[in-house]
Amino acid sequence: MSNQHFSGRCLCGAIQFKVAAKPLREVNCHCDNCRRATGSPYGALAFVPEEALTVNGETPGSYSHSSDRGSEMEKLFCTKCGSQLFTRNNARVGMMGVRIGVIDDASWFKPTVNVYRSRALPSTPIDGEINSFEKMSG
Repeated sequence: MSNQHFSGRCLCGAIQFKVAAKPLREVNCHCDNCRRATGSPYGALAFVPEEALTVNGETPGSYSHSSDRGSEMEKLFCTKCGSQLFTRNNARVGMMGVRIGVIDDASWFKPTVNVYRSRALPSTPIDGEINSFEKMSG
């Protein structure tokens, strides 16, 4: 599938989504919050215009917290199976982060940046060919 239009779902299938836009940014985030929220060494995200996202099925649950820069972060997840699907930040209005692990065919994903490189676990391979920022990129 092309990254111009892609789809996905949570683990149990109660929430499905479609995105009708090419991602504006593809990111690996190594911050503590992404690691805790995903249970993985880092979060992998494709950021898309929020209006390009269509969600079907159950209404996602949400959890909000403050980022280290003081912005409000919101995690959206399936209340039945717990799959984390999306994230948004009030400092980037109109943008939605889609978690790569819930996309049906994410073979196109190629991150262009690592953020919070300073927090990456020593065992996590980092592609030296892409930009890295010690904290949140601008």
